[in-house]
Amino acid sequence: MKLALVFNPFSYQPHEENLRVVQRYFGTFPPLSLAWVAAIAEKHGHEVRIIDARTLGLSPEETVGLLKDYQPDIVGFTVTIYAYPETLSWIRHVKKEMGCPVIVGGFGVGLYPTEVMASPDIDFGFVGHVHDSLPMFLKEWGGDQRYSMIPGLMYRENGELKQGPLSPPRFDFNVLPIPARHLLPNDLYASFPTQRKNFTVMVTSLGCPFECVFCANSKTPFSARSPRLVLQELEECYHTHHVREVDFFDYDLATNRQNLMEMCRGIVQKGLDISWACRARVTLVDEELLHTMQQAGCYRIYYGIESGVQSILDQIRKGISLDQIRKAVSMTKRAGIDTLGYFMVGNIGETRETVRQSVRFAKSLGLDYVQFSKMTAKPATKIYADYVRDTGHDYWRDYVLGKTEAKALPHPWTALTQEEIDQLTKWAYVSFHSRFGYLVRNVLKIRSWGEFKRKVKAYLEMLITREDSSDEKKPFDIYRDARGR
Repeated sequence: MKLALVFNPFSYQPHEENLRVVQRYFGTFPPLSLAWVAAIAEKHGHEVRIIDARTLGLSPEETVGLLKDYQPDIVGFTVTIYAYPETLSWIRHVKKEMGCPVIVGGFGVGLYPTEVMASPDIDFGFVGHVHDSLPMFLKEWGGDQRYSMIPGLMYRENGELKQGPLSPPRFDFNVLPIPARHLLPNDLYASFPTQRKNFTVMVTSLGCPFECVFCANSKTPFSARSPRLVLQELEECYHTHHVREVDFFDYDLATNRQNLMEMCRGIVQKGLDISWACRARVTLVDEELLHTMQQAGCYRIYYGIESGVQSILDQIRKGISLDQIRKAVSMTKRAGIDTLGYFMVGNIGETRETVRQSVRFAKSLGLDYVQFSKMTAKPATKIYADYVRDTGHDYWRDYVLGKTEAKALPHPWTALTQEEIDQLTKWAYVSFHSRFGYLVRNVLKIRSWGEFKRKVKAYLEMLITREDSSDEKKPFDIYRDARGR
């Protein structure tokens, strides 16, 4: 079989958690899920092509041109709920021009399977992991087309939507092959702080045992990839794809301390000259671990701090204390690793004063970077389940079905308005980054002219652009309001 996988572009939506300017500079990341799908299909003898239209800047027409040259039997897309209407428009264009079956997969399909499959332009959908179901499907599609026993497959029979047996909730991450990065434009990927090329992302574990109310992966089954397989993938990235910088996208790379220590020792033993970043929980790092990580090339850790107010941390079930945050950041800096703190604005019980407290706390920590996001009720989170229960309205379901347009969701857990949350989020960024000492330190750490231009441009755009075009206040009026002056 010839399978084509398309990663389509998507634009900023009002329900995004990031500010527009932040999203614009976020970076371009490899579609790792599609690379895994491709690797699974190739492992079973199928021919695959990935078209990363987002990174390559391709239009639907240009993408169809590449598809016509390739002449696939099937075209696949990954579904993200937040950008579903745009993905569906791409699917419709491809379906109209190519005529071949369209399959979809991804976390979004599992959240709203019947709603995603409501479009007649989508022929098949996969709920859950496709390690077993995709090869079974490709075999049956080219043969007897017996779909009823394929785990998680959504299909139609005589016009009726049907689904195969559900996949088991637990998944052994070790069964997946190494993602098919040979099908990706690896030299084009970069994140905002990227300093080396080539850049890629990796995932060494699935799931998260913690219970934050704002996260869709709260209390999900945890499965870690063995250090041996992780090192194999790192070696392939290094030697074959010339990768020199990696961002580990695990929810918390330190959840399995032993695996992380083994990975670090392996990087040193194999002489892999790579720089890497990761996400970690402040309660799971220690002096020995951080030193080992730094020796293996870790140069930045992203910590989920969320708020500088203990009562808010308790309400969002973060399960950490301000003292634990201070200790973790201090240890990380002593180990020679940069720190980035994730914060949210519009938390449960948030006020203008608690936002100011969070910004003061962020400054006091001496963080190298911060990211302030808007608390958003995402699908499959506890805070969204509470919202649906209290209002009787499932916004994300209606959004997938095309019954409502993209809009910022209400925040009934705080008295702050959406306009205030937008303004305060932007003020938090500017207040943190505009300190003279901070600016000087970060300019001295810049390693290239390209990095300098990128950061200066982003900073200036943050200063002069307005998040909400309906807001008639000038930017610095907003900042004065946020400071209470």
